[in-house]
Amino acid sequence: MLPNKETLTIEFKSDQKKLPDADVFEAVVAFANTEGGDLYLGVEDSGKITGVHEAHQNVTTVSAFIANNTIPPVSVRAEIVGDTKPVLKISVPKSFGGIVATASGKVLHRRLKANGEPENVAMYPYEFATRLSDLRLLDYSAMPLFQSSVKDFDPLETERLKRSISSFSGDKTLLGLADEDLYKALGLVREQNGVLYPTVTGILLIGKVEAIQRFVPTHAAAFQVLEGTEVRRNDDYVLPILSTIEKLYSGLEVRNPDRELDIGFFRLSIPEFDKRAVREAVVNAFSHRDYAKSGRVRVALSDEGLTVANPGGFVEGVSINNLLTAEPHGRNLLLADALKRIGLAERTGRGIDRIFEGSLLYGKPLPDYSASTSATVSLFIPRGEPDRRIAELIAKEQNRSGRPLSLNALLILNVLKNSPKSTVKRLAEEINITENTIKVILDSMTAIGLVEEYGSGRTGTYAIRFKAYATKTDKIEDVRRADGDKTKYHESIAEFAKSNDFISRSDVMQLLHVSASQAYILLKALVTRGLLEPVNKGRYAKYRYVGQ
Repeated sequence: MLPNKETLTIEFKSDQKKLPDADVFEAVVAFANTEGGDLYLGVEDSGKITGVHEAHQNVTTVSAFIANNTIPPVSVRAEIVGDTKPVLKISVPKSFGGIVATASGKVLHRRLKANGEPENVAMYPYEFATRLSDLRLLDYSAMPLFQSSVKDFDPLETERLKRSISSFSGDKTLLGLADEDLYKALGLVREQNGVLYPTVTGILLIGKVEAIQRFVPTHAAAFQVLEGTEVRRNDDYVLPILSTIEKLYSGLEVRNPDRELDIGFFRLSIPEFDKRAVREAVVNAFSHRDYAKSGRVRVALSDEGLTVANPGGFVEGVSINNLLTAEPHGRNLLLADALKRIGLAERTGRGIDRIFEGSLLYGKPLPDYSASTSATVSLFIPRGEPDRRIAELIAKEQNRSGRPLSLNALLILNVLKNSPKSTVKRLAEEINITENTIKVILDSMTAIGLVEEYGSGRTGTYAIRFKAYATKTDKIEDVRRADGDKTKYHESIAEFAKSNDFISRSDVMQLLHVSASQAYILLKALVTRGLLEPVNKGRYAKYRYVGQ
């Protein structure tokens, strides 16, 4: 079966009059410099099979001829296919080792025209950096700028950088360094022959505006607020990254209201857009954008949600389908590392996890990357009402255990919320991890009462255990409601301790809305009265009810 139309990875060439060898080499190079693909000699553009010329029917000769006329040599697989008339199929691998050219020096790649049809076009030198960075062979952000100097750094931006390290819990050891040593430690400069030259990262983070416009003219950002078809705000920024991020945050902050959700004993504050998720999304856009391409990082608020988009597609090995499972690696490694050490980016490189967690914690619609293309990464975080039952379930469990649920556990809850009674196989397909991993997580979630298993084996299903799940916080709330009079603090604590295995200082703080020191004093008083006895000591001491 031959394909019936051309695509980005399929090319038809007529060979009735013997296609010139140069055209074959150019088609092979274009495939190698894009995603690889199959070249069919003997098929018209319309898909009509007319057959390969006899001069191209020796597959061994064709393969060797192509390898000898491409630099570096491209190893193709050639075969004769077709039932009625012979067609030469040349399978071209994607080049992961760099950019390929014909022996005559032509460099081409494939792209889609506006009407969706593919074409082979010249790859210009300014596009080389993009291709190499996509393949993770070039870190554009680490390039030294030999026509620049440290005089192009803005002292005010250096101070902003230091404040950011303090504010965002960055690497505090950097604060004790002299400015020059700080620049070296973060890779903002490279030393050559005793002279310090700023890197692209240095100019982007603390460069003067004039220096940015001269040395990294592609850097820019935009903040937009859209209401229906009206543009309420449309600001463009050409500023150092740290200053730009501050302006974007301030614009988002006033348009990101919190809502209070009563969860039993305590209140849960839920912003329209999770603040950590927003920070990671914005930082990721600057960290992973392609600075060899013109274009802006765009942050836009609309009636439907928040969009954060940046020039440059996903790097090699990352796609929409494996965003949450691919090993973390970026396009601008030096810039990403500097942002991590400053404290702005997730130190593990898993900022994408934070973005999804921000929606999963409250049962809100998930972030959407489906508008991304080979030229742009576009994240959309939709507005949406929180799912009270999911938010309450997760908040109670995290409060009980004292630690957050894993991302995979949150993803499982999200699938079960929409598809109750799901099998292990279904969950593995939805979340894109192995069935063995799913089973291990489900066993743990079943043990703590988050989910319940129905049946067993491969046909067994799982559902969220909303009604049966209860935490100690529920009991705290019951006691607090029954006795809120401050004159009965001791009785309330004793009653709670009597109905549970133990009581801790944090339990008392939640039970009575008192400070840590007040809770400690109350507990010690009850120990003195002989109503409680300590089970262990230290900051996390627990007390058992023993009566009089």
